[in-house]
Amino acid sequence: MASTALSPGRALDALLKGNRRFVAGTPDHPNQDAARRAELAPAQKPFAVLLGCSDSRLAAEIIFDQGLGDLFVVRTAGHVLGPEVLGSIEYGTSVLDCRLVVVLGHDSCGAVAAARAAVEEGLSATGYVRDVVERVTPSVLAARAAGLTADADFIDAHIQHTVDLLLDRSRVLADQVAAGHTGVVGLAYQLAEGNARLVTAHGIPTAAPAGAAVGRATLG
Repeated sequence: MASTALSPGRALDALLKGNRRFVAGTPDHPNQDAARRAELAPAQKPFAVLLGCSDSRLAAEIIFDQGLGDLFVVRTAGHVLGPEVLGSIEYGTSVLDCRLVVVLGHDSCGAVAAARAAVEEGLSATGYVRDVVERVTPSVLAARAAGLTADADFIDAHIQHTVDLLLDRSRVLADQVAAGHTGVVGLAYQLAEGNARLVTAHGIPTAAPAGAAVGRATLG
């Protein structure tokens, strides 16, 4: 899978189908041979941009059963945003013509746990880790203000916040979504089960896929 002609909906479908193959233990391992390396040498043609957490358990090409050149991946601890991250995502959609942007969070996220500890117990991080924690803290505060207590709800809240922040800060991306050119979704990955669940979506006229948690999938 490597066509930039894919619509946002078809790109999301390709990722979710790949994830189902991964969960079932029947991956195709596409686009991982010498011919693919040679094909990509002149230029890359990914079909989606993926902003994910840097967690070593969250290897995007593996959990979505994709190969070389399929995904334009940007990773930071807690999938926090900064100018370089926004620029990388805009490069993916504006220069590489990716039609889908995915924010990928996961359960047992250390950044979210650290932000909760800072808010609830007054435990502070040191060095630049503190900067990461501070960028996750608004998500934790919003979740607490909504009366949420479950870990999964805090993860979902942070994914939702990242998607909203991305569309708020990147006028380029917001305009692409408004024009129907690009879709932005948030997915929550379950480490033990291996499945990715839809949390929120913009610019994709689709219902929540089978297995999405009731009350957590938000389409906009």
